[in-house]
Amino acid sequence: MTTDQNQMQATKVVTGKVRFSYLNVFRPKAINDSSDEKYSVSLIIPKTDTETIAKCEAAIKAAMEMGKAKWGGKIPKGLKTPLRDGDEERDDEAYAGCMFINASARTKPGLIGKNRQQITDEEELYSGCYGRASINFYPFDASGNRGVAAGLNNLLKLEDGEPLGGRQSAENDFAEYLEEEDDLFK
Repeated sequence: MTTDQNQMQATKVVTGKVRFSYLNVFRPKAINDSSDEKYSVSLIIPKTDTETIAKCEAAIKAAMEMGKAKWGGKIPKGLKTPLRDGDEERDDEAYAGCMFINASARTKPGLIGKNRQQITDEEELYSGCYGRASINFYPFDASGNRGVAAGLNNLLKLEDGEPLGGRQSAENDFAEYLEEEDDLFK
């Protein structure tokens, strides 16, 4: 393997089972005030998944080592890193007891299900479902901001979950009216 291939391997992680949130993987979208459109997802990792967390921490350290060349030969203090604590940074019960990583990409990620088939239906892959993610950590230095970011490679959907963001299905919203056909038109 070349040095570049070794570095890529050291900074790549395939997660354990995570929950997808703020899922935007079918069309690129500008995030925050940026005009740069990207595909993105927030990966919610249970703190009990110590294996995935350890793999992410090791890959982030490898990305920091790669970044020394961009950062004047050393790792700067106060460096931004992508592995964050949901209990400290989010007031959202979906993030309680979890770590999270926001990952993004300029190119569309691969999206597959357990059947190895590509997912193209936006109803099939949504915020709240569970799966695995292939991500790659990399150093950045842009306009005085320095840190490590997570690039989104691919997603594998494992199972459905309660949709996040308060969205309900049409069946749930109209359940009481659908019980009796006569009630539909009252």
